[in-house]
Amino acid sequence: MARQRAGYQLALIQDGEEPVDWKPMDSVGAGAREIRIKCRDGAFRVFYVVNRPEAIYVLHAFRKKTEKTEKRDIDLAKARYKLLGTC
Repeated sequence: MARQRAGYQLALIQDGEEPVDWKPMDSVGAGAREIRIKCRDGAFRVFYVVNRPEAIYVLHAFRKKTEKTEKRDIDLAKARYKLLGTC
C-alpha cells in the first residue's frame, strides 16, 4: 500500500504537480524534499530532489519508526545528494 502511494506521489511530481503531503528538506541539500505517507502499515518517507533538469532523484525511502526522523536516514540522503554533484 505505501509503495503504491509513494509511486503515485512521484508520478504527480513527474507530471509537474506537487505531492499531496510534502515539506522541504534543507538539512539534506538545496532542492531536497520529503514526501510524507501515512497508512495502516505505518508512516513512510521518501526524500527526493526535483531541482535538476534531467531527472527527479529519489535519495532514500524508508518506514519511519520514531516521531523524529532518525539521523542515519538524513545522513544517508545527504551522502546520496552529494553523489549527484559528481555526475
